[in-house]
Amino acid sequence: MSLCFVDELKSQPSWLLVLFTLGSLSFLKFLFATLKWVYASFLRPAKNLKKYGSWALVTGPTDGIGKGFAFQLARKGLNLILVGRNPDKLKDVSTSIQSKYSNVQIKNVVVDFSGDIDEGVQKIKETVEGLDVGILINNVGVSYPYARFFHEVDEELLKHLIKVNVEGTTKVTQAVLPGMLKRKKGAIVNIGSGAAIVIPSDPLYAVYAATKAYIDQFSRCLYVEYKKSGIDVQCQVPLYVATKMASIKRSSFWVPSSDSYARAGLRAIGYEPRCTPYWPHSLLWGLIQLLPESAVDSWRLGFCLRIRKRGQLKDSRKNE
Repeated sequence: MSLCFVDELKSQPSWLLVLFTLGSLSFLKFLFATLKWVYASFLRPAKNLKKYGSWALVTGPTDGIGKGFAFQLARKGLNLILVGRNPDKLKDVSTSIQSKYSNVQIKNVVVDFSGDIDEGVQKIKETVEGLDVGILINNVGVSYPYARFFHEVDEELLKHLIKVNVEGTTKVTQAVLPGMLKRKKGAIVNIGSGAAIVIPSDPLYAVYAATKAYIDQFSRCLYVEYKKSGIDVQCQVPLYVATKMASIKRSSFWVPSSDSYARAGLRAIGYEPRCTPYWPHSLLWGLIQLLPESAVDSWRLGFCLRIRKRGQLKDSRKNE
């Protein structure tokens, strides 16, 4: 039967054989990608995070994804260094974590990433000195109050976005990395955004999306630079998560809570240099890639224009 099939193929025109070959290769590529996704999403075991070290440092841990990571890391038995700008919120989070995980040690470091970053980074350096900091979660970040055109972005917001999202992540990494190099082990997780990677453009959030594109490229370069030094660097790319920053109060299947995202995020540490840990998000990413960029651009522009309109309406009411 197989010989008859081969003979039948040989009798076909060459262009048809080329099409058959290309189609077979495309199908095999799709099948491999699908199996890889299923394995990574549902079957692949999480790594033992304690192998990186006994301490984890989390920036922006008082709300949203950062808070979710802090609790999940404590659940795994790691001691925590929590870095944020509000000492009262840091104390509240620390108390909540220790009431649930009493054996976990916690150090709070007050750093205003929109202020004197160099002074804050010096505090971080002093805190991590002598500690076995094996995991760094660079979560701190800010976005627009609401969607707006680039010419509507004022000077203060522009500086704030670049300073917190770009300079903050870069300098905290620079402060923690030498200790990891010395111990020849560590994991660095930088929180990116679907606004910079998943969708082809994010109109009316141009500067925010650009800062997150920096995070993605920064992470990829460090992944290559330090892979042979025992340090796993990863950019995690979430889509919408139910947080204050996203202005989403209720979680759903497509929009996880910060805890649900953090649980998925921990399972992904130590693997790909770029990933979308929450599997429904990765499914959406795949679907978006099948659409024409022009169609996604049009949809995204209309979506963001509606956000802008609602934001302007709120501003006008405040000024009345």
